[in-house]
Amino acid sequence: MAGIYIYCEDAGAAAELVGFAQKSGKAANIIAFDEKTAAEVAGSGAQKVFLFKGESLLVENYAKAVAAFLQTEGAELFAVGVSDRGRDIAARVAGYLGCAMISDVSEVQLDAGKLTTTRMMYGGAVSLSEVSEGLAVVTIPSGKFEAAATGCAEIVKVQAEADSRVALLETACAVRTSVDLSAADKIVCIGLGVDKKEDLKMVEELAQAIGAEIGCTRTIAEERRWLPSYIGISGVSVKPSLYVSLGVSGQVQHVVGIRDSKIIVAINNNEKAPIFQAADYSIVGDLYEIAPLLTQEVKKG
Repeated sequence: MAGIYIYCEDAGAAAELVGFAQKSGKAANIIAFDEKTAAEVAGSGAQKVFLFKGESLLVENYAKAVAAFLQTEGAELFAVGVSDRGRDIAARVAGYLGCAMISDVSEVQLDAGKLTTTRMMYGGAVSLSEVSEGLAVVTIPSGKFEAAATGCAEIVKVQAEADSRVALLETACAVRTSVDLSAADKIVCIGLGVDKKEDLKMVEELAQAIGAEIGCTRTIAEERRWLPSYIGISGVSVKPSLYVSLGVSGQVQHVVGIRDSKIIVAINNNEKAPIFQAADYSIVGDLYEIAPLLTQEVKKG
């Protein structure tokens, strides 16, 4: 069955990849590895969900089986949602197939067997376009395509032989000490323009007023250690409906991480700060004067 085959752990992101397949005029089918995920992604608009069943609990151990399945089905593309596990299985499948793999693409088109992709390189300074032919593997971050309309896909079980060389010995719940900024709808981000850690109270008041999470630049997280994670090309990429920066200079490594934000508001006392080039709304001024005023106005409602 020719078409685009999809692996994604998140049902919402899976629906976006199905939307991409439909936009390309291709049949969309999803690959899953457990009953719960299969049931969740069945409503993502795909034609079928292929549920791989085997003796291993590790998704990665089915990479060889997935590669063979894609060849048997005559797949045109294996599209994988970006996650740690997604990147792992994508690389393994591409290795078994001996085909092209393009990671973290920002744009992708499939037409007449020709795959055209675009991705950012060198900290976002360069946009690279590549063309490949034949079956390929791509990893696609969420937020790149409109989600498909919901549906009710048929779930088809596939008996698969797992690689038994790696076994799962123990699992433990991860303890989260910070919010998931990649899923935040609104973000207030701080940079070196915020002088003291005590000033985070002012930032928290603004964030609370607009219903936002707090993020920061790499220097704030790694050198000052005020917050556990940072926004940027080597940190967290975000796509909020509203991103407000306070004292962020806007170096390219940071801007790449916020480029999918719907509205960017920048506040900086340096009118030549690079962040203003990426902003939809710019305020040149002292953040210590502007942030409290914004908080007051938002609270007035």
